[in-house]
Amino acid sequence: MNYKAKRAFIGLAEDIDDYLGEKKGDAIFHRELDRVMVEAFQWNAWFTEENISYSLKGIVHMLDPEKIEQWEKSYNSTDQENQRTIGLIMAGNLPLVGFHDLLCVLFSGNNALVKMSSDDSVLLPILLDRLFHHETSLAEKVRFCEKLTGYDAVIATGSNNSARYFDYYFNNVPNIIRRNRNSVAVLTGEESSEDLKMLGLDLFTYFGLGCRNVSKVYIPKDFDLNRLFEAIVDYGYLVQHNKYGNNYDYYKAIYLMNSDKLIENGFLLVKEDSSLHSPVAMLFYERYQDLNVLSAQLIEIENEIQCIVSNTPTINNCIPLGKSQLPELWEYADGIDTMKFLLEL
Repeated sequence: MNYKAKRAFIGLAEDIDDYLGEKKGDAIFHRELDRVMVEAFQWNAWFTEENISYSLKGIVHMLDPEKIEQWEKSYNSTDQENQRTIGLIMAGNLPLVGFHDLLCVLFSGNNALVKMSSDDSVLLPILLDRLFHHETSLAEKVRFCEKLTGYDAVIATGSNNSARYFDYYFNNVPNIIRRNRNSVAVLTGEESSEDLKMLGLDLFTYFGLGCRNVSKVYIPKDFDLNRLFEAIVDYGYLVQHNKYGNNYDYYKAIYLMNSDKLIENGFLLVKEDSSLHSPVAMLFYERYQDLNVLSAQLIEIENEIQCIVSNTPTINNCIPLGKSQLPELWEYADGIDTMKFLLEL
């Protein structure tokens, strides 16, 4: 792995941690972060200060030096510069959602050609300026562009529709093309109130817009949904957000006009549905009778699932409740090892 990139990213994480903890640090950097938080929200109303701060917290979480050491040991690599140019097409549904891809490109010693989403175009440049403060040579390895040209490989993230375009346009180079996925939760009924409160983070962080947000929950046949409602009541403020509130009102009206059965608490619509994807401000649920049978069913549709949150070891490769939006370095989107892909080019 690239030692210079490693040192710079650790320094960046320390700077962000100082900012989040309101510790003494570089006052200019702190003021710049304050400024771009306001600018990002003005440009994209989903990017609240709370959500941007949570994204920054996630960066600090993944860039713990001990975790980086653990991550590096998974790969056979040297500090040699690979010098391939990797085109990155970033999504814009969450703040800094493309950060991990860029990190992998620089850690692997390659160069990044970055096409940012118009929905998330002001946060990343500020972090990169700070990264380059720690290692100036990295500035030569990152370029922003409106259209990708002169690339050796591509990592593109988008919808299922855009993925079909990406598959066609980039089929002549090595690529990773990411599509829509959803995350689910599996409850056993033995969860404590605190466990269910942690599930609220998986449901409502980033307003539920991410592929790692839980959009469906599997519950035992006798599970009382009121337990979940009681645990997430503190998220009622979300309906005051204009975009979230509009989604709530819109889908409530649509489903009621169709005479669909809904359970609602003023800020979340809950519907029994076999689909994995629920709209913003909604949660689908499905009851099961046998946990082992459910586990086997989830394996069959694993290509549609980003992650599974659960506190039961019966479910393969699950992560604890409340942890879906704090992924580790080695928890790659769509289960595709980005670093392995880059190192083997």
